[in-house]
Amino acid sequence: MRPLLVLSGLLFSLHTPSCSVATDTLSRGHALSGDERLVSGNGKFALGFFQTGSKSSHNTLNWYLGIWYNRVPKLTPVWTANGDNPLTDPTSSELTISNGGNLVILNQSTNSVVWSTQINTTNNTVAILLNNGNLILQNSSHSSNVLWQSFDYPTDTFLPGAKLGWDKVTGLNRRLVSRKNLIDLAPGRYCEELDPSGVNQFIFTLLNLSIPYWFSGVWNGQYFPSVPEMSAQGSGPAMSNFTFVSNDQEKYFTYNLLDETIVTHHLLDVSGRTTTSIWLESSQDWVMHYAQPRAQCDVYAVCGPFTVCNDNELLFCKCMKGFSIGSPEDWELEDRTGGCIRNTPLDCVSNKSTGSSTDKFYSIPCVRLPHNAHHIEAATSADKCETVCLIKCSCTAYSYYLGDCFIWHNELLNVKQQQCNDITDTNGGTLFLRLSEKEEQSQENSVRGTMIAISLGVSFPILFSLALVLKIWWNKRKRYSFTLNNAQGGSGIVAFRYTDLQHATKNFSEKLGEGGFGSIFKGFLRDSTTVAVKRLDGVHQGEKQFRAEVSSLGLIQHINLIKLIGFCCSSDRKLLVYEYMPNRSLDIHLFSGDAEVLNWNTRYQIALGVARGLAYLHESCRDCIIHCDVKPQNILLDESFIPKIADFGMAKFLGRDFSRALTTMRGTIGYLAPEWISGVAITPKVDVYSYGMLLLEIVSGRRNSHREYTTISDDDAYFPVQVARKLLVGDVGSLVDHKLHGDVNIKEAERACKVACWCIQDNEVDRPTMGEVVQILEGLIEVGMPPMPRLLQAIAGGSHSA
Repeated sequence: MRPLLVLSGLLFSLHTPSCSVATDTLSRGHALSGDERLVSGNGKFALGFFQTGSKSSHNTLNWYLGIWYNRVPKLTPVWTANGDNPLTDPTSSELTISNGGNLVILNQSTNSVVWSTQINTTNNTVAILLNNGNLILQNSSHSSNVLWQSFDYPTDTFLPGAKLGWDKVTGLNRRLVSRKNLIDLAPGRYCEELDPSGVNQFIFTLLNLSIPYWFSGVWNGQYFPSVPEMSAQGSGPAMSNFTFVSNDQEKYFTYNLLDETIVTHHLLDVSGRTTTSIWLESSQDWVMHYAQPRAQCDVYAVCGPFTVCNDNELLFCKCMKGFSIGSPEDWELEDRTGGCIRNTPLDCVSNKSTGSSTDKFYSIPCVRLPHNAHHIEAATSADKCETVCLIKCSCTAYSYYLGDCFIWHNELLNVKQQQCNDITDTNGGTLFLRLSEKEEQSQENSVRGTMIAISLGVSFPILFSLALVLKIWWNKRKRYSFTLNNAQGGSGIVAFRYTDLQHATKNFSEKLGEGGFGSIFKGFLRDSTTVAVKRLDGVHQGEKQFRAEVSSLGLIQHINLIKLIGFCCSSDRKLLVYEYMPNRSLDIHLFSGDAEVLNWNTRYQIALGVARGLAYLHESCRDCIIHCDVKPQNILLDESFIPKIADFGMAKFLGRDFSRALTTMRGTIGYLAPEWISGVAITPKVDVYSYGMLLLEIVSGRRNSHREYTTISDDDAYFPVQVARKLLVGDVGSLVDHKLHGDVNIKEAERACKVACWCIQDNEVDRPTMGEVVQILEGLIEVGMPPMPRLLQAIAGGSHSA
């Protein structure tokens, strides 16, 4: 399969203006104000004033003039004019063409210019929003004479047809610059540009320090080596073509979409990564395909000073001990560059000869050390290195590593948590952080917030994390009434008391179901919210599933993943609280005779939803999460029959730096990929195989293990083998659940059967990714006829040629 070169959007919660002007041109004597807008001729882009923030969260509303995707409901700006000079009163501002011919934003109340194109021109000009999203100012008498264009001054988005690179004649450098945060669209800290040194590659840098932290690799005539998605081969059609130009006048990179109906977004986001996404009409959302750098902590100083960045945690920025968040609002807006501030002042040394400071040092092991270290050659031992730091008032930390002493002054930047076995050179080791004696003796800082919102990272023991959560909860009980009444009020998961869940479930009286690890009961919170409470049975098996469930579902939210509301960890009693699914599990509707028969459209949407959920787990979480037990029993349906993937008790985490994991066999017979049986290390493709089996059951309405007499042979035919055979002869209708009485979309049924057979191929490299499965089911990619899976044919005992 060919991965799409698609582009990820920075999703704003903005107020979308209504359309009252439907023209692409602004001429002299006219103005654009209020909710008026220009719309490109193809309807794809709009230009006008938009707002960030809300009165409930910020005292001042910021208004900007910008360009956004006109047909995308989630307002996603692609260019901003006045990012560093927002408007606070849009009613007094307008976009117009000045007497000198420039495009300007005027503040009528102060009669001042907020923004201008600032070119020398005549007054005979007109502004046009082109179909590719480029706003141009041209001579109204000579349309070929473009005087100014927004493509020459990109902000954080790289649109198809635009150029990133240098104009060698004028010295203009077209580059991307991140925004400060989601509310303040002023230029941020990060830049993506062609290497100023002349090498034909892109580099990402920290603007104010000009420190590069990612390189695309040198253009090889077809792609950049560090962006393998550009060179991927597969059965899907290419979606973009790429061009790198270098001549006497200019040097730049550009790309174009081969299908103009697709809406893509390439963004340098506030956290310093470029993300690539595509807008999917069916889900009404941006779907991210990939990001560069792949690890968030590879972005230089992404968390700001006195922080530790950990790619294995969902909340990847953490203040060092003795420090607290300097600007909480910015952290919530993904701008963590403000970093953390010291809680208690240091004791500056009063006697340098004796080093009589009372400050102490706190060790942070297994980290990438900060930049700009000062090498102290005279300090030939750890004790001497500590003393050197102690007698310098500006020294904030030291490290003695491989016989060398390093100290740091003032801010500590770019500290990254690493696995201890990854520390192989002088870039990593133990950092000794300087704290006041009072701070060093104090307990760990408590977690900020009025709710217990936790992220249990896979790199630390879960029991330690749970103990910390319970400790924080106990310390906050005096300040916060942590009861079931406010369980729905926060964004994190809630630590419940056992007695509360006993009351909510009426002493576990109404059982909804039972599984291998425990029973599920219906319950009601005090605000009448219905929940499902899973009570885990067995000390060892229940403990293992409890860790896996909380680790994977802690703060991950997706419409097609079951929502974990909270947990209870009381002695040997462990319970998990989920959102309630009134339509129960998928297997009941597919295989039970007394359940509601799902129509074809509902089935297809369920198949698509499950695929999206798995794609999110595999491709969009900080760690790749392999579910390992995809089957109809673990697909729950809400009141609208939207599917939710549940039961993460067997889930396996796979770090982004690894391609596969060696683990014990897990899952359910009939859905197990061949890799499990052979005992080799697994990849997310084991979920793809299970999904293929699940998809066949959704289509047929029967279990794959069911055999029936066919005319193909005198033997019973294994259903997945039947599908592969009947696809070849075009007999898809006979594969669909007979309970639908032919009321089915045959084209969708054929597409589902094809992708299912690709998913269950013997060799994992022949299976698509779940992201590609989504694109196939949505009709974005066409696939060929799948070959017969030989292992399944052998299992079926058939010797017939496919």
